[in-house]
Amino acid sequence: MFTGIDEVDWASLRHAYGSAEDVPGWLLGLASADPAEREAALDRMYGAVHHQGDVYDSTLACVPFLFALVASAEVADRGGIVELLVSIGQEGGEGEPGGPRDSAGHAVRTRAEIFADLSGDADAAVRGATAGAVVRFVDEPARVLDLLRERITVERDDRVLIALAESLGLFVRRHPDHSAEALELLVAQSAAPCGPALRLAALGRLAECAPERLPSDLVPLAVRLLRERSARRPSGPEETEGPGTDTLVGRLRRLRPSDEEGSQLLRTLHKALDDRVDDRIALLEGQLTCPDATDRCNAVWMSAGLMREWRADAAGLVTLIGAQLGTTQDRLRDAAVSVLTDLFELAAPAADDLAALVSDRPDLWVRRWGQGVPMLGGPLKALAHSGDPRAVPVLAEVLAGRVVPGDLGQTVRHLGQDVAPLVPVVRRRLGEIPLDSPQTPARAVPLLSVLGALGDAGLGAMPGDVQEAFPEVLRLVRDTLLVPRPGDACVEIALRAVGTFGSAAREAGPLLRGLLDTEYASAAARALWEVEGDATVVLPVLLRELAGAEPRRRRSAVAALSHMGARARSAAHALRPLAESGHPWERAMAACALWRTGGDTETVFPTLRTVWAKSPDARGTIAECLAGTGPAGAPLRDLLEAELATRRRHLALPGRCGNHDIRKDERLLRLCRAALADG
Repeated sequence: MFTGIDEVDWASLRHAYGSAEDVPGWLLGLASADPAEREAALDRMYGAVHHQGDVYDSTLACVPFLFALVASAEVADRGGIVELLVSIGQEGGEGEPGGPRDSAGHAVRTRAEIFADLSGDADAAVRGATAGAVVRFVDEPARVLDLLRERITVERDDRVLIALAESLGLFVRRHPDHSAEALELLVAQSAAPCGPALRLAALGRLAECAPERLPSDLVPLAVRLLRERSARRPSGPEETEGPGTDTLVGRLRRLRPSDEEGSQLLRTLHKALDDRVDDRIALLEGQLTCPDATDRCNAVWMSAGLMREWRADAAGLVTLIGAQLGTTQDRLRDAAVSVLTDLFELAAPAADDLAALVSDRPDLWVRRWGQGVPMLGGPLKALAHSGDPRAVPVLAEVLAGRVVPGDLGQTVRHLGQDVAPLVPVVRRRLGEIPLDSPQTPARAVPLLSVLGALGDAGLGAMPGDVQEAFPEVLRLVRDTLLVPRPGDACVEIALRAVGTFGSAAREAGPLLRGLLDTEYASAAARALWEVEGDATVVLPVLLRELAGAEPRRRRSAVAALSHMGARARSAAHALRPLAESGHPWERAMAACALWRTGGDTETVFPTLRTVWAKSPDARGTIAECLAGTGPAGAPLRDLLEAELATRRRHLALPGRCGNHDIRKDERLLRLCRAALADG
């Protein structure tokens, strides 16, 4: 198996972390009789020799030995080694001619006959892994199809049959000129008397490569097959596949769904249906009403994926997700909470279920991770994110307790004006914070963020009880929070809180002036403007910051000038160059500031149109600007109309994910509608 391994100069080869001299030991570990050692060796192969899909000269040197391992029936867990070879070969095929990637792909392809020989191996995991390998690396389509047909005829293991169905779909995509018979095999696998799991797999591949061959009753059929499959699945405690080692492979195994196969079958179908959103919602609603809790848990996560990507009426779907909150199964309940938290206002149809869970489970109001800062628990955070005012009295009760959650400020801003009743308890908690404790900033920032959220809620003049909180704020910021510390986010949060009080905070003027020559100059200038309203003091500071080289400080200055509006008209000459070149988001901010300060539309409109097309991340900034322009924004009306007519969310780009994409997209839609109504 390892003939010649000592003849390789491994020390001269490289992997992701340097010299490859440790690779022979890992290769030997793959053949170990100890399952934990095999898993650790495979983990290191993925972590260094094939790190994040990369191919190195050491990767190429490993290929012959990996093939020797999979060809030896004495080696256990060979299915995982086949999967590693497939990944190396796929990545290698994309490299420059003669480079490590190209050479590795060629090395796998020239040994592909071994995959064909292993297609009938006694190990089901090997048979399943080689099914796709044969399609990818054997260059004789007719022979490959004969091999797949033969294996389908004799195979009895459901997992291998599913792999064969997936391989047929891959074959159709790779060899369209030979696809007719492969499609017929897929159609046959999608019908009785085949088992429900195999039929689901075949339907997913048909949806992917030949949607015209799908049955007209696809959604009810898929739901029925899922239920049949789950009814056949053995009940009992969840099993953990493989040894419980602390390796990447081990951790990934433990993070898999408890029914990974079922999850993958439905994910494949959803991915293939793609923009058939109505069908996908109907399918998810069917999944969420399945008797099996694992099926419902998988559906909850899949629902999140759909709603992150597509704009659709998903109120019924959200209602069904909310219905999972009453379960006694922690895994399903926690999945539902997590998804609802990231839906923000779209979680409103589930608000009653969230409120009931919050009421029934005070132990879930706050969560603690080791010695870290306590955070709001998922159910309460989800209720607040949805904008439901029933979160406010519970938040007040949390604030009256021993801890102040670190994410309080970010959470309450979603409640808008409803957060005002929290002010009295915020005042009291601010007054209790000692000035000489190293924990003072960590304790003060969440409370000050609540006041900042009130300022962002559009209340106009702050209510009297809020104004009365200023002495407690000033006590903290004078000697603790407004002491400049490089890169300290606490300072900017404190400045935002001071600015919230407007003219009632005039006593803080000297403190703010003391920061005008620091890295917080723009934030201090904005707060000073809100407190004193003297443009002659703050404009020179902001113009100086605009001319600086540090992007964060420039953007902060642009935001402050935009906030000043027409009183910053004299800054147009400094804003115009920023609007005409540079980072797209910075260009959008500068153009919007030009508009708000009374600058020329000859610069503003072309810039906004260009940035809108090239940088979706900046669309919210642009739409917010246009929402206040009235008929004057008509030249860009077509951008807003096109956005509202698009079903895919504007940040749903290939390879991109983010918990807040839904919130940003929904905000963009609201701003587009407001701008069109205003115009």
